This record gives sequence, C-alpha cells and structure tokens, in this order.
Amino acid sequence: MPKVRTKRTKTVKYVPYASGYVPPTNREHIEAVGCDGFVPPEFNCQPDKDFIFFNPIPTPTSIDDWLAQYVAPGQTYADYLSTCSWLSPSPVNGINQKFVPTGTNLGDKYPDGKIYLLPIGKFSGKGFIHFNELASFAEIYLGIPVVILNGIDIDVNFTDKKVYWTNSVSESSSNGESSIPPSNIALESRFYGKHHQIGIASLLYMLRQNIPKDALSVIGLTMSDLYREQSDLFVAGWAAGGDHVAVFSFFRYDPSLTFSNADWYNIRRNQRMSQEHIQKLTFQRSCKLLVHEIGHLLGIGHCIFFECCMNGSGHLEEDFRQPMHLCPVDLHKLQTLVGFNVLTRYENLLKFYQHHGMNEEAEWISRRIDFIKNAPVEII
Repeated sequence: MPKVRTKRTKTVKYVPYASGYVPPTNREHIEAVGCDGFVPPEFNCQPDKDFIFFNPIPTPTSIDDWLAQYVAPGQTYADYLSTCSWLSPSPVNGINQKFVPTGTNLGDKYPDGKIYLLPIGKFSGKGFIHFNELASFAEIYLGIPVVILNGIDIDVNFTDKKVYWTNSVSESSSNGESSIPPSNIALESRFYGKHHQIGIASLLYMLRQNIPKDALSVIGLTMSDLYREQSDLFVAGWAAGGDHVAVFSFFRYDPSLTFSNADWYNIRRNQRMSQEHIQKLTFQRSCKLLVHEIGHLLGIGHCIFFECCMNGSGHLEEDFRQPMHLCPVDLHKLQTLVGFNVLTRYENLLKFYQHHGMNEEAEWISRRIDFIKNAPVEII
C-alpha cells in the first residue's frame, strides 16, 4: 500500500482515533518487541530504561492522520516471525536465484540477493538526488546489498498529452539477465497545463518485465508525480510485494513546492528557497521513504507501538514529522531477518548522518550508541 495517499488535510481541536482502534497498552508495547529469554540492550524492554528513546505513537491531530482514518492491527515481533516468507525453509514465490534452505537469515538463504534501484526519468534541477548516497544509506540501514541499475528515460509529450517509456535498463546483474521492455511504450498518464502525472500501474507493469535474476526486489524511483486512481490527488508510491517490484516518487518531497488540497495540478514553487536547503531536505525525506517501503517488501508492516520509520501516514505533513529510526519492535524484526550487528549498524548510520548534516538523527543515534555500550549487565 502507499505510504501517502490523501485528498484533504484539516486540523481541529480534538481528533478521535478511527472507530474501533484501541491504542496498545504498556504491556502490549513490551510484548510486541519479543522479549522472551536473552535480549540484548538494543531490544531491551524495560520502559524505565530503554523506552526513554522511543515515544508512543502520537494521537491524531488531523482528521486525515493515519490512525484517525484506519484501524491498524499492528505487527508484533512474533507476528513477523510467523508470517515472513523470507525466513521460510522454502524459497519465496517469484525468486529464482540460488536458495539455501538451511540458512538462518536472508543473506544465508539468498547469498546472491540484492535490492536494485532503478532511476526512472530525469533527476536534475534543484531537487537532484545523489543515487550513490541514497543506495549507500539503504544498504547501511537495511544491511542488504543495494545496487543502482542504469536508468531509463521518460519522454513527456505535452503536445500529444502522452508519456512514453523510451529506454530500458542496459545493465543487468552480474549473474543473470533481465528481460528488456520494448521502447516507446505509452504509459498511463494525465495532463493539466504544464503539469503531468504518471499512472503507477503502468510503471509497475514495466518493472515486472525487467527483474534481474539475483534481485530480491526492484525499486523504481522517479521525480515524476504519480497517481493510482483518477480520484487520487497523488500517491507517493506503491509496492507490489508479490511481484517484488515497487515505484516511488520524490516529487512531493521537494520543500520548495506547495500543493493544493483540492487539485493535483495546483502546484506553486518558492523561487527564493536555496538549492542547498532543497537538496538536503529532499534527500533526507527520500532516504526515509525508501527504507520504509523496502521494509514493507521485506514483510515488515506498519508500526502502531512507537514513533518509528514504519508508522503509516495519511498525508505529507504527518509523513515529514515521523522519525528516521526504527523502534525496538521493527529493529528486532530487521535484525532477525538480516543478522547484522546492531551496534555496528548504529555506528555506520552515525557516520552517514554526520556526513550529510542530519544533526537530529546523529544526536539521537549517538545517545543510543552510548546507552548500548554502557548498559548494565542486569538488563542484557
């Protein structure tokens, strides 16, 4: 499902949860982490010690907030273990690469497995995305190899009011070939004046034709605005988990743009905003979107237990205020799936955040590192 799909945003004094939704209790928070037996401090479940880093998910402040619209069931660590196909002793449907059934984590089971990023269309101008850095972040954050495919071109013809897929990936993975979609294929699209959107279903179809044999998933990334249904203002993206493909747009993550809540094509740009600020914030927002959505492709559901990168969101403002980090519930899931050392992951993320001037994230993760290194024996 998309992370953001909205038509309106209103802020009122009191906003109730969606009818039928009940926030988890403190005991349910603890049980969700999966704290049976030996638990290291990075997953510690003592609220007076570890949970000081993790705030409960906030109550809605807008009628369009995620939990004001949806009754989200949540996914505990135990739920994840029982449903995650990547941890199954049988290969995942649609994955045809080498499979080791005795492997204990994703890397052991799929030793050649990679996540591929595919740039779709132009990435230039004030919102330029540095793909090497984006891939580096995703690889550190997830603990899975991330590779950038050669991008494809999109031809936007305003005269004919059509958008064409005009080129295909020219580089396949090192140990497998990918199908080549034919060029000059018209994509579903809509136009209004100087603005256009691309139908996400047609992009997902093209990606399905071009999956390298060693791919765990292929993620198409674009600066074009997207929609799924005619009634949508936009969608930030869509993951077709069963096909191991997804498409996401960074278009509305540009802080210099202001969008209408009524019409998808009513867009204004702040010409006075500095290019440095635009690039920094667009990149930071794009990093979070990417790992959130790959998390879904890895079987991790939306989080209702803490403020977390895996929270759902009903609109862009809610998305932007959510944190970059994973809560103990979802960190435990990802660590079990991938098998990384949590402290090493945090240290590498700290270097990345410091390098890119993500000061809030760097400060938070530095405190987490100190906590883990100085944890008393009795909570380990």
